[in-house]
Amino acid sequence: MSLHELYALSVAAAAAMSFAATPVVRELALRLDWMDAPSSAVKTHKVPTPCVGGIAIFLAFAATLLGLRLFTQFPTGTLRSLRAILIGAGLIFSLGLMDDTTKPHGVHYRLKFVVQALAAAGLIFYGIRIKFVSPDYLGIALTLLWVVGITNALNIVDIMDGLCASQAAIAALAFLMISLPSEELYVNFASAALGGAALGFLPWNLSSNRKIFMGDSGSMVLGFVLAAVSMGTRYSDINNLGVYAPLFILFVPMFDTLFVMFLRIRNNQSPFLGSKDHFALRLEKIGHSRRAVVAMAAVSAMALGFCAWAVTKVSLAWALCVYGVVGLWVALVSRHLAKVEMHR
Repeated sequence: MSLHELYALSVAAAAAMSFAATPVVRELALRLDWMDAPSSAVKTHKVPTPCVGGIAIFLAFAATLLGLRLFTQFPTGTLRSLRAILIGAGLIFSLGLMDDTTKPHGVHYRLKFVVQALAAAGLIFYGIRIKFVSPDYLGIALTLLWVVGITNALNIVDIMDGLCASQAAIAALAFLMISLPSEELYVNFASAALGGAALGFLPWNLSSNRKIFMGDSGSMVLGFVLAAVSMGTRYSDINNLGVYAPLFILFVPMFDTLFVMFLRIRNNQSPFLGSKDHFALRLEKIGHSRRAVVAMAAVSAMALGFCAWAVTKVSLAWALCVYGVVGLWVALVSRHLAKVEMHR
């Protein structure tokens, strides 16, 4: 079996396992009362809902990689990198599950940052870090910031059914597509497994009568793995700007995080406490349905994924043009969304 066939099999296997496991996890959550109740003004759902869908996502992701390990001969370097990602993802999953099963209080955000930083340090120990920045200590510091930031960005964007899962699936498959020519095996297999796990969960998250949320155990795992795989490929030998392609691939959750933090600070609110300032809720406020908002965000993510691919294939001048056009579009969208009045 060729590598490309193995990647496709990884996506399909993870999707099938996630899809099959999610309703089982939902029944478990109902029995154990692992529910997210609309207990505060920042909650956007109306009824208590099972909130540990991340169990199915993580199990499908981990089982796919472990299955590949049993039936595929990986090089030593690939095994080492996949081990680092699985260990870190397991730590993040445990943190998220603790938060999901102790609602409404959950885990304090300071403890989350500490555990996320430890997981990021584990990646660095295994050699997965930002390597195009020197000196090394600066690259290590930026790696910690990047991993913690992206882990929380996927968690923050999880405020609407289907939004986080669709963004994670598109991002994972974009990393897979861009990494294919370089044959960075751990990036490709981890991306394929994560993309499939997110896709398998998506139908249940969008279900009207058997709904389940992924919770922090899902969103933070998705963010952590995406942050890890984003640092594992060269991106481009054509121009120096290709290395920033992950900013496009992960732009939607990054934008929501920075946009929300800016608005909260501007309104003298803590950037670490919840509010309804998210871009998705603002789009809903001006008249778009939730399904339409998720679809628009998905189309935007795919377009940005194409831009990420483009900047790795074109000359420096054309790459600058792509960054400039996207930057102008972001500025216009940000200005428009910031004008939407939200009830506080």
